Amino acid sequence: MRHVIALDVGGTGMKAALVGVGGAAPSGGTAPGPPVLLHQARRATGRERGPDAVVDSILDFAAELRAHGERHFGEPAAAAGVAVPGIVDETQGIAAYAANLGWRDVPLRDLLARRLGGIPVALGHDVRTGGLAEGRIGAGKGADRFLFVPLGTGIAGAIGLDGRVEAGAHGFAGEIGHIVVRPGGTPCPCGQRGCLERYASAAAVSEAWAAACGDPEADAADCAKAVTSGDPNAVRIWQDAVDALADGLVTALTLLDPRTLIIGGGLAEAGETLFTPLRDAVRRRVTFQKLPSIVPAALGDTAGCLGAGLLAWDLLTTTDPSEVTA
Repeated sequence: MRHVIALDVGGTGMKAALVGVGGAAPSGGTAPGPPVLLHQARRATGRERGPDAVVDSILDFAAELRAHGERHFGEPAAAAGVAVPGIVDETQGIAAYAANLGWRDVPLRDLLARRLGGIPVALGHDVRTGGLAEGRIGAGKGADRFLFVPLGTGIAGAIGLDGRVEAGAHGFAGEIGHIVVRPGGTPCPCGQRGCLERYASAAAVSEAWAAACGDPEADAADCAKAVTSGDPNAVRIWQDAVDALADGLVTALTLLDPRTLIIGGGLAEAGETLFTPLRDAVRRRVTFQKLPSIVPAALGDTAGCLGAGLLAWDLLTTTDPSEVTA
């Protein structure tokens, strides 16, 4: 059975899959059908052993997946896709910088291609790769323009255009978390003050709620629960985050005019506790702009693997493999 390797590398762990395709190409086209996870696995990155050890862990994990495919599906993987955090040069296949992994200018695509016998390999940014999956087969399916915004430790974004995700001229497109929404406000590690992610990320809400309730272990999920029970401090903290998020999102939709706005990550798990006030806050702020559909992400923590699988399948359907291997 023809399949590809998909790897989603995080700061502490890796999720991986062997990805096949389900059924015929849609509308009689030549592209594969929707992806199917044939096999899934997880590993620790081993980052405590240093950046080189993380690379070795990825290469070893990929080799294990290749061997599994040969044993169970009768042939090795035809291509591979890998999603990594940080700054990614997708064209050159280089993980340029990842603070959590200690990486600088790691030629990961070429290293993987050599380890996997010369098959084509695609390297992608983790958020853009997850956004690709949400846009094509998840909450944004059918939308010609979408914006995917996961609210986690930080806030990033993926700008979807006709089935692909825009990386930008230098790989920085979609960094909505560093829109300044509170000028002169809380310092951000990026060097600015008042960035969106300092107010509306899951980490920011967790920090504010832990301070307000006096429990250093309290997090954003606890804050959301307190909101539903009517705790006034929780309501205040939550509304402050929603207002900041709405300010950032209206700036983004003014520039990008998406048809669908997909919200994911930890805060989105609060469901309508987030989405009801957020939709109201965005609606109050728009003037001439068209209000997009604001929907929760659909794929959860499988988005990265599915997106990496889509990157790999794209290599087989749109690109000469000689252009992307070492």
